[in-house]
Amino acid sequence: MKIAIIGVGSVGSAVATAVKNTGLVHEIVLFDRDSARARAAAEDLGHAATFGFDVKISAVNNYRGVRGSDIVIISAGANQKPGQTRTDLLQNNAEVIRDIVPKVMANVDPKRVILILVTNPLDVMVMLAQSIAKLPPARVIGTGTMLDSARLRTILSRYLSVSPQSVHSYVLGEHGDSSVVDWSSVTIGGLSLDDFCKQTKNPLSVSTRNTIEYRVHNAAYEIIRGRGATWDGIGAAVADLLRSIINDEHRILTVSIVSGTGSNISAMSLPRVVGANGVLVTLKPKMSVAESNALRRSGRIIQKNFSHI
Repeated sequence: MKIAIIGVGSVGSAVATAVKNTGLVHEIVLFDRDSARARAAAEDLGHAATFGFDVKISAVNNYRGVRGSDIVIISAGANQKPGQTRTDLLQNNAEVIRDIVPKVMANVDPKRVILILVTNPLDVMVMLAQSIAKLPPARVIGTGTMLDSARLRTILSRYLSVSPQSVHSYVLGEHGDSSVVDWSSVTIGGLSLDDFCKQTKNPLSVSTRNTIEYRVHNAAYEIIRGRGATWDGIGAAVADLLRSIINDEHRILTVSIVSGTGSNISAMSLPRVVGANGVLVTLKPKMSVAESNALRRSGRIIQKNFSHI
């Protein structure tokens, strides 16, 4: 399995490390417009590989180096700075995607390649990349709300004093400020959230749920203020997505792909079955009327942002 990563800044480097640590790939190619940075990253990661899995890691300075790649991960573009929203990056990163995708597609097999998008604003970039690449939507995948959902699971687990592995919960819609916490589908150890809270005598009040939503929506901003960028979480999310694809695991992940018909076409995150051919099935989660309305609003925001580019 050969993987190419386009853009090896802080996020791309974290993605490369996480991918290398899966042990599932035999070759990683790093491309960055700063060729010195790409070479340095390849050397550093290559040294680290001697302590773990045997992976061939190289840096390339032209797109011919991605030939033969089974999966191409695009993490290039500007990252959020303190005080910025993801949509503040819209125009600049749209130009980045317009530059990269045609060059990637000229050097890969369109019958089998899978594109994974990390660049923000994520859902709009998925729509743009798919429209340029002309690949089936199932093979142009954004990490979507995988990380948002992981944040929700982590925060819930702390409130409820259980392992995050026992919490099943989803954040849906935009990977951004309009994302929707799907409280209706939360389960803990197979129990509904309300049943679990009743049995453990650990209720989640409306104000507590509002606090949890606030923390999920603002987690990235808090990390950026303290650290300058988020990278470990997204690196782990990409590695998890790759694992499901490479092993054909058919796991359910909240990834973003283009879907819908007519004027309702957009890319957003929903629970989806992911395997070797990309997204196999999109599921319709249990949602309240208010949550469904919020999800439709999130879709309209994504469509509006896409229309601006």
